Amino acid sequence: MSNPYGGEERGVASATPERQAIKKTALISVSDKTGLLEFAQALAALDIRILSTGGTLKFLKEKGVPALAISEYTGSPEILDGRVKTLHPKIHGGLLGIRDNEAHKRAMRENAIEAIDIVAVNLYPFRETVAKPDVALEDAIENIDIGGPAMLRSSAKNYRFVTVVCDPADYPKVSGELQREGDTSPATRQTLALKVFRHTADYDSAIDEYLSSALAKSPSLRLSFQEGKTLRYGENDHQKATFFLERDARSGQEPNIGSATQLHGKELSFNNLVDADAALESVRELRDVPAVSIIKHMNPCGYATGATLAEAFEAAWEGDPVSAFGSVIAVTRQVDLATAEKLKGRFVELLIAPGFAPDALEYLQKKSKDLRILDIGKLAPAGNRKVYKHILGGMLVQDRDVELNRKWETPTKAVLPKELEGLALFTWKACKHVKSNAIVIGQEYAPGEYTLVGMGPGQPNRIDSNLKLCQPRARENLRRQAEQKGADPVAYVSQALSRCVMASDAFFPFDDNVVAAHEGGIRYVLQPGGSLRDQDVIATADRLGVAMVFTGTRHFRH
Repeated sequence: MSNPYGGEERGVASATPERQAIKKTALISVSDKTGLLEFAQALAALDIRILSTGGTLKFLKEKGVPALAISEYTGSPEILDGRVKTLHPKIHGGLLGIRDNEAHKRAMRENAIEAIDIVAVNLYPFRETVAKPDVALEDAIENIDIGGPAMLRSSAKNYRFVTVVCDPADYPKVSGELQREGDTSPATRQTLALKVFRHTADYDSAIDEYLSSALAKSPSLRLSFQEGKTLRYGENDHQKATFFLERDARSGQEPNIGSATQLHGKELSFNNLVDADAALESVRELRDVPAVSIIKHMNPCGYATGATLAEAFEAAWEGDPVSAFGSVIAVTRQVDLATAEKLKGRFVELLIAPGFAPDALEYLQKKSKDLRILDIGKLAPAGNRKVYKHILGGMLVQDRDVELNRKWETPTKAVLPKELEGLALFTWKACKHVKSNAIVIGQEYAPGEYTLVGMGPGQPNRIDSNLKLCQPRARENLRRQAEQKGADPVAYVSQALSRCVMASDAFFPFDDNVVAAHEGGIRYVLQPGGSLRDQDVIATADRLGVAMVFTGTRHFRH
């Protein structure tokens, strides 16, 4: 019986005119058939012989694409329930043979091995299988691909001569080059080979992680980061630094700093990137309204909502105009010209937004050649995922802090007025993104619009955050408001503080912060609760007439 491509029945090399007319040979064996039909049809139209296996072969034949079974080609049947089908010298010799090496060419002729020029392989869905709840170990084992990685690695090793595709997204590029040039370029083959080795490394890492837990009960962690970009320097100019992208950074699942598009300005620095991430994480909490987060050393020194983005920008800047100098800013709306003009005379390192109006972008580009501008795309809620922190000797892994509060209860006699609930929620969101030990004060500066007027971050004790940083900053900001309004500063500050809300990122182990809040004129306090001395703190609040809300969720940030 002859095969559809000429030559002998089992694919042995032949000198027949039909066999000599075969231009190239492709091997296709895929689990994910996305884009496969169009790719295979393009190859067939170029008279490229297609070898295939199992389900892929059936799919191609059903779609009318001529293909030859691997078992016919090798002369060896698929055995062991398909575990062995491509592990054969005619396959790997055809992939690994160096085409300009005379010894290799002679060995291939002597063993009737034909060159395989194009390989399209993707692997059994191991990650997807083990991600299923209660997956059986036997199912996981059967989804460990053996032949697929072997073919990919053989092809990638010989990338000077073999085009290897492991990602369906690359099918159009490969078929396009074949149609235009008759072959793929060396650069394309090199790029695709590198992609293969990354893919198989990730695949093996997934197997290691699963089996380490399932068999050895000893979890293993293997991370994959790519596209390393050298930064100007690290946190300080004597430190070298590189930024690597996560494997799925550009997947579109959740916009992030790695997936953002830089529209203008100098290259990003180490500190820019760290602050940019903090800015994006904090402003994401306010994504449903026009809002601005101004970050300095990973703390929101300005944080505000507004009826417009320009109004929110001005309110956030006034939260700490000194610290805002040289800051990183993230916003929740497309930057319009009115907002862009707020930067006039103000030095900002980086501006991050879900888009820029053309006139606003033009204005900002003319304003400064150094201002870094990032388009982040549409803001999305924070997804559940792991976050990592490296220390010398190991890696810390934890869940991302996506929770805001588990409860919202008032244990005190005095209660938070309903009209201040919006302010209280805003203040709690701000507190979540301030370094521990955090104390913050929020103000409703216009009906339904909020701003951070006081912030005490990162102190060894909470009372210092309150008395030495947060309250003095709040009074300074409120006095400036009084001057702008032409009001009596003492009366204005006192009245304003009585309608502000204070928040603490962790529980009060003592009542000193409640006393300090009351003495400062604060009547409403948020904290997680959960201290052994909660009742003492509640009793003090009741004695002083302070309303306190327990949120049930701590938000340490180290």
